[in-house]
Amino acid sequence: AWYVPCLASLETLQELCRKENLRCKSIGITNRNLKSYEVEYLCDYKVDEGTEYYLVKWKGWPESSNTWEPLKNLKCPLLLQNFLSDKNEYLSRVKEGKALKVKNHVKALKPAVADYIVKKAKQRIALQRWKEELNRKKNHKGMILVENTVDLEGPPLDFYYINEYKPAPGINVINGITTGCECSDCPAEKCCPKEAGFLLAYNKRKKLKIQPGLPIYECNSYCRCGPDCPNRIVQKGTPYSLCIFRTNNGRGWGVKTLQKIKTNSFVMEYVGEVITSEEAERRGQLYDNQGNTYLFDLDYDSDEFTVDAARYGNVSHFVNHSCDPNLQVFNVFIDNLDLRLPRIALFSTRTIKAGEELTFDYQMKGSIDLTSDSTDGLSPSRKRIRTVCKCGAVCCRGYLN
Repeated sequence: AWYVPCLASLETLQELCRKENLRCKSIGITNRNLKSYEVEYLCDYKVDEGTEYYLVKWKGWPESSNTWEPLKNLKCPLLLQNFLSDKNEYLSRVKEGKALKVKNHVKALKPAVADYIVKKAKQRIALQRWKEELNRKKNHKGMILVENTVDLEGPPLDFYYINEYKPAPGINVINGITTGCECSDCPAEKCCPKEAGFLLAYNKRKKLKIQPGLPIYECNSYCRCGPDCPNRIVQKGTPYSLCIFRTNNGRGWGVKTLQKIKTNSFVMEYVGEVITSEEAERRGQLYDNQGNTYLFDLDYDSDEFTVDAARYGNVSHFVNHSCDPNLQVFNVFIDNLDLRLPRIALFSTRTIKAGEELTFDYQMKGSIDLTSDSTDGLSPSRKRIRTVCKCGAVCCRGYLN
């Protein structure tokens, strides 16, 4: 019998096939390309008798098949550029400026430099695959980019991208609504929010016009209005292209916008597993030991349920805290009018420039007062261990909780 790792990547399966001289059409290994060679990345460098050589990792082949190739044979300018860039980056960090000279006049990189270059190449490939996976799974208009120029951290190993709540067994996030508005002009008529006793949340420019603390009632799937209705905003998903990036001050991953965002604009929804508060308390004990948590209490009307975005979530999973945030939290009701299970939407509190990091206050209350240290109201689940805040804001409270 021939065994392969469970959940092996396509590249790993191709490497195993080529190593064992096997053909498999389903993963692209055929008679025609079984012996094909394409440079995946460059591992090392040396000069031998005046000729420059690079150690090549071949795509779809195991590392045991790596070969030294003269520079003249390589037709991969981008990979060469990445190799030199990674080498210079490492040397500048450790303040080494010269290549190591060894016997018989062969110049070569120090093993530590070559090791870093390989790790950086593998990270670059892993992040590119992750970016492609995220963009395959997301269902909104904006693109998702991934960037790490800080360290060698790769994609999170136990995170799964979802676009909407993932309810735990026994929890129903769709309450079977069967009616909708009959409006032909939702802003002007008695639309869904008015039926619920609240104001329409958006103006005709589709910008938020209500104060924090008030709920948003959007038109649902049974409403007569069409997809261009100005009361359908959150349900359309993130309209902006965003970048998940590695922060340089120890806050892990963060999210920045690649486009300008105007004040009072919908930016993203906070999604994850919907669990009971009792289960959230149990998980919270485990998360405390890890020094982080993604628990978000759904306490608009009661405190029965919590959203846990630790393993299942969207881009909001990576949004960092700030004591002076540029995003505000709102409760949203669309196809589920159960007050215990609002959807959580993040709106801009001011104009956000392209390239600026997106943040929200982990203690944010659903009111205009954002200065309280209270964790009541709409907030991430209460933590039992105080976590030092690294947001860097002038008004920083010192702790996340």
